[in-house]
Amino acid sequence: MAGITADQARDRIIVALDCDRVRALELADMLQGSARWLKIGMTLYYTEGPAIVAELKKRGFKIFLDLKLHDIPHQIRGAAASIASTGADMLTIHACGGAEMAKAAIEGAAAGAAGELPAILAVTVLTSMDDETLQTVGVDSDAQSQVKRLAALACGSGANGVVASPLEAAMLRELLGPDALIVTPGVRPAGSAAGDQARIATPSAAISAGASHVVIGRPITQAGDPAAAFEAIVEEIIAG
Repeated sequence: MAGITADQARDRIIVALDCDRVRALELADMLQGSARWLKIGMTLYYTEGPAIVAELKKRGFKIFLDLKLHDIPHQIRGAAASIASTGADMLTIHACGGAEMAKAAIEGAAAGAAGELPAILAVTVLTSMDDETLQTVGVDSDAQSQVKRLAALACGSGANGVVASPLEAAMLRELLGPDALIVTPGVRPAGSAAGDQARIATPSAAISAGASHVVIGRPITQAGDPAAAFEAIVEEIIAG
């Protein structure tokens, strides 16, 4: 991709650690010097708690703590304060919780952070969902329309950005402007299996469309050489 350096590409890739603590630390050690961002999701965090964030922060990584908070504003305020106190650099809420819930997350993160505030990202429509799946849960609009509605609501309430599929990245960049964070799961290098993702794109396509970060798990973490797999993705992003 013209104009993007290797260092800039490395800053845009978030490696998803959907595994246990032992494997997470093994992967972190293998990826040191290459990856900058690691994602801790529910599987790892619910087992290990804040300690795993501290262990990975000590290794020099930035942490995307992806717990997808969704509850009444009072609970979200407290949960966001707790997450911010771990030193996480990004946290997620569900945009469908509404404006007051988003505002409560922002307030809680500000109260709990010891240093720099974490970015608040609103999850729009999960990348495992398509139009048909949305209809089964009572959403009559298509996925892109629902993403647009929820993104405008969340960012209008003060969120720093959104989590959405790469297929919506261009629309979201136009809607939210140049400074919003647009984090895209559902990213697979060319030739990789889709797995349980329904709305996917390659890393270079996602970033070209407007994504600020791409989240990639199994194509890196299940590779024989995770660091080499990571660097191959860096090269793909640079080449565009």
